[in-house]
Amino acid sequence: MIVRLVKMSFKAEEVATFEALFAKYHQQIRNFPGCTALQLLKDGHTYFTYSHWEKAQDLENYRNSELFKEVWPATKVLFAKAAEAWSTEQRYDL
Repeated sequence: MIVRLVKMSFKAEEVATFEALFAKYHQQIRNFPGCTALQLLKDGHTYFTYSHWEKAQDLENYRNSELFKEVWPATKVLFAKAAEAWSTEQRYDL
């Protein structure tokens, strides 16, 4: 299983816009083939998406999808600074 963590810092005035975007698209992302979990975490104006993917190819398919091409450009224009992302392999689930 692949666990993807994306850290995004937003301009204060764009937080509500991002939350509306996430509300609009989260079900489509969660239901994308291979996605088994999706969470949104918040700390001030910094948000993290935490998603589980059955395999790396599923995440790659999402990143090359029309859905991603719609969501990501609309999201990244709201950033206060560049996003950071990690794709990790789950080792234990305790």
